[in-house]
Amino acid sequence: MEKELMKDQGSAAEAYYRKVQLPAGDLHVYASGELFAGLDYKVFEMANNNLQIPDSKYMSYTPDVHVGVGTCIGTTAIWSADSGYVSPSIVGSDIGCGMRVHLTNLHKDDLREVKLRRKLVKAIERHLPVEEHARGHFSDIRLEHIIRKGLYGLPKKYVPDGYTPRKATSLTRVECGKFGFDEQYLDRLPEMVWHRSHRQLGTLGNGNHFAEIQAIEIDEEHRDIAEQWGLTDGQVVVMIHSGSRAWGGAVNQYCSSEMVKTMSRTGLGTADPKLLFAPLDSDCAQTYVNLMYSALNYAVVNRHLIAYGIREAGKEVFGSKFEMTTLYDLMHNYAWAEKHDGQSLFVHRKGATRALPAGHPDNPDMYAGTGHPALIPGSMGTSSYIMVGKPGGKNNYYSICHGAGRIRSRSATKRLVTLDQFEASLRIGTEEEVVVNQRMLESLIDESPQAYKDVDQIIESVVGAGLAGVVAKCKPLAAVKGV
Repeated sequence: MEKELMKDQGSAAEAYYRKVQLPAGDLHVYASGELFAGLDYKVFEMANNNLQIPDSKYMSYTPDVHVGVGTCIGTTAIWSADSGYVSPSIVGSDIGCGMRVHLTNLHKDDLREVKLRRKLVKAIERHLPVEEHARGHFSDIRLEHIIRKGLYGLPKKYVPDGYTPRKATSLTRVECGKFGFDEQYLDRLPEMVWHRSHRQLGTLGNGNHFAEIQAIEIDEEHRDIAEQWGLTDGQVVVMIHSGSRAWGGAVNQYCSSEMVKTMSRTGLGTADPKLLFAPLDSDCAQTYVNLMYSALNYAVVNRHLIAYGIREAGKEVFGSKFEMTTLYDLMHNYAWAEKHDGQSLFVHRKGATRALPAGHPDNPDMYAGTGHPALIPGSMGTSSYIMVGKPGGKNNYYSICHGAGRIRSRSATKRLVTLDQFEASLRIGTEEEVVVNQRMLESLIDESPQAYKDVDQIIESVVGAGLAGVVAKCKPLAAVKGV
């Protein structure tokens, strides 16, 4: 009976997986038949170019895959850590972009009134600058400290639970709080990037970055895990999506220009001139890897400080007893070394999330017995998800989706989606209204749900493929967006 059950589960998972044989190699695609049929031919062209990078070990797409610069968003690509390659194109320009979720001691009934949700959003705006060129509120933080030490470079006053180590979650419930690197490479960046990046600490950025107030619904299949994580039905959580801001942008710009020179000099390249890569043992690759890790430090601190500001806003509205403990922080744009079956591999994830199952040695201690939370945002106005990795994720090196995935460009969305449609998706004027911080919704139409794939279908594919399971669904109550 057990063997028959395993066979049935394997057959079901196969419905959400396809191996596509391209001229340059095999591409592994995790998606339902419907999502697979809807993929743009360009994603396969890009995959074929990526597979031309020498000595590729593995490449896959998650169901939210869509066209990016040089490489699709939704890509996992792997080389040997000893003799492989690194590609800024398969990391993305926003190095370290990722997710963070905090648990509050509020219930959704505490935010039943739309008026109160608006009050909270206004308070958040006072503590979280949303304008593109706004200065953050953390000028007393030494930028060089957080660039070098990540979360461990923060002054104690910005680690609210640091004074109670037994209850502390800020520094421990993270994928990585400090990325070590060779600091001599910092000298290669222009002086002005230090100033601009310091100004931007604790700011969202624009585009698809956000901070959302959400209410969770626990999935019955994983209620035991939810309870171990401290989740309850109706609990209000804060979800944050942001990255490395100007620091990561400067790292990407400088290293990309150096890599173009190296590729030209050594004859490396593919049909796509925007696909950049170099051998890991080359000087330009080592420059990129080390500076990339500095950007990962910036990104995790930036999300931490955004959460700090939202916590202060919560206390302003709900009083000093308001709590906001860290559930988890993770990245979906990065590359680093991982061990798989005893092999040291250099794993790139661009718009892909690592989701480890119970018992995996890379889980943080508090999640060793369950697997860590995998945080998957929906599109604006739709649900997001808190997931957990499954043993079947090993087939895809424990990579799952990172969100819904765009189906329309920003310009096309503005042409095709009306304000009435956008307002309807946010349930404007009803008791279920998703309150947003923008006075003019027209400025956000390019981030409307109509610009993205159906996140529920994305999650169905991930679950169906046996990569991860749903622990909780997070329904939006309010959203703060950058402009």
